[in-house]
Amino acid sequence: MKEITIDCSAIRCRKELHRVLAEKLDFPEWYGGNLDALYDCLTELSEEIHLTLRNLPGFPGFRETLTDAEAENDCLKVSIL
Repeated sequence: MKEITIDCSAIRCRKELHRVLAEKLDFPEWYGGNLDALYDCLTELSEEIHLTLRNLPGFPGFRETLTDAEAENDCLKVSIL
């Protein structure tokens, strides 16, 4: 299982969070930087990944999208600390 940990304490906007997630998770170029695209990319992961997010900002919808994708994709484990 691939372990990816992201410290989000320096992230100040939704756009930056999308950029970091896309970079760390190697999302395809078509990634649109929105919650629907995030869900689609996370549910399409075929490699087992444990994603740990520390100090996740309270941007609306992010926690729910991450946990919904985790429930849908057996290859994805999400920890929010």
